[in-house]
Amino acid sequence: MKRLLSTFLLLAATAAVPAFATEGGVGKAITGLQATSYAGLVPPTPGWNWEVGYGYYSGSIGASKEVPIAGGGSALGVKAEFQLASFVGMYIWNTKPSSWNFASMVDVPFAYVNVNANARLGPFSASKTDSATGLYDASFAPVIASHHFSQTQHMSLALYIEAPTGSYTKGALANDSLNVWVFSPTIGYTQLFDKGSLEWSTTSAVDFYTKDNATNYQNGAVFRIDSLLVKRFPTGWGVGAVGGWIYQLEKDSGPLADRLDGFKGHSLAIGPMVNYLKKWQGGQVEFSLRWLHEFDVQNRTQGNPAMLSATISL
Repeated sequence: MKRLLSTFLLLAATAAVPAFATEGGVGKAITGLQATSYAGLVPPTPGWNWEVGYGYYSGSIGASKEVPIAGGGSALGVKAEFQLASFVGMYIWNTKPSSWNFASMVDVPFAYVNVNANARLGPFSASKTDSATGLYDASFAPVIASHHFSQTQHMSLALYIEAPTGSYTKGALANDSLNVWVFSPTIGYTQLFDKGSLEWSTTSAVDFYTKDNATNYQNGAVFRIDSLLVKRFPTGWGVGAVGGWIYQLEKDSGPLADRLDGFKGHSLAIGPMVNYLKKWQGGQVEFSLRWLHEFDVQNRTQGNPAMLSATISL
């Protein structure tokens, strides 16, 4: 059960991989990195639990594509690198045994962002590299509700809220904040087969952005779904596949977005994953490595997302 808690906390840690918002050609989420094991399950043991997560992404948009930059203006030939360390606290409520249980979550992330682009800021145009490091936008979920249909079938419901707590400078290529609030109603589902050794988990959400008042840019709502299938063996090893789909439901709006015809984007990604679980008396650690290839990408950066995580339960 500790392993279930660790992976559920990792969902919170990777739900806010840093980016520019769709205003910068990426978004709150990276394709395929939100897929987590046991996404539909909140464990029954009440009390505080803690987790540390790490996410990485590097992607680019070709020089022929003009991209709205979160700090204002636009750019060509954007190359961006994002790294995120998240510190997550989750409190599982003390409830009577039933088919429902509940939790609350807060995530305090720190980010490194590096961007290279042929920037167009007002009347000026020049090749520019910019980076930023610091506190990123914190997120929280007031209530995470998990329904247990059976021992092998689980569903979670939550509203994740991301607040603009990081530093933001208008005109900068790289920022440690999206400078907007993001509201993400989220559904997680987990189905176990073969006595629990084969797992299918899916996470689906819609990201709703508030307006960036500094740049007068309004990001359109974005739908995303991430899924994984993993087979675990008695040796502790597990192998599987992971994938994700991001589809922008609405066009962006504002003077720059209107000039770019709404900058509506989408992307697909799929790839392998490998897990290893090591247990000892009183604790355990699970390592997970995934690599994905993004394709069918429009108006977003394109790359090969990768994530290496180590979740420890004591």
